[in-house]
Amino acid sequence: MLTNEQVLADINSKFGDYVTDVADPFGMLTFTTTREKLVDLFRYLYDHKEFQYQFLTTLCGIHYPDQVGRELGVVYHLHSLVQNHRIRIKTFVSIDNPLVPTLTGIYNSANWQERETYDFFGIEFTGHPDLRRIMNVDEMDYFPLRKEYPLEDQQRRDKDDRMFGR
Repeated sequence: MLTNEQVLADINSKFGDYVTDVADPFGMLTFTTTREKLVDLFRYLYDHKEFQYQFLTTLCGIHYPDQVGRELGVVYHLHSLVQNHRIRIKTFVSIDNPLVPTLTGIYNSANWQERETYDFFGIEFTGHPDLRRIMNVDEMDYFPLRKEYPLEDQQRRDKDDRMFGR
């Protein structure tokens, strides 16, 4: 049976300088890598004789406005159907330069997931064959899942903050 320690040791032997923030929440190996090594790492995991992480189950965006220089991120979940083993990989970029290479050349399922992430977070996947909005209208000039707007209308006068524990 494949263990997180085996996978991490193998990845570290090849990409050790580019693997950070290693954790094991709820038993799932999780780490961060750079966008420069992203495609090489995923190709390695896909083609690996033993691991065979050939199923990209999830690709989604995240926004941490307080992490200067690392405001936007992409989280990937890979599954090895052969080994029945999953891992999580993250990469972070600046909101001023939200470029991440596409994984559509490795995983066909990345196509729509990258489009959705672009649509809602504005992360541009370089090399994507058809990067355009998938759910929102083309005329939108903002990305609705970024934390750039207050959660509620600050001008409301019809509510009493005491009723909400404030």
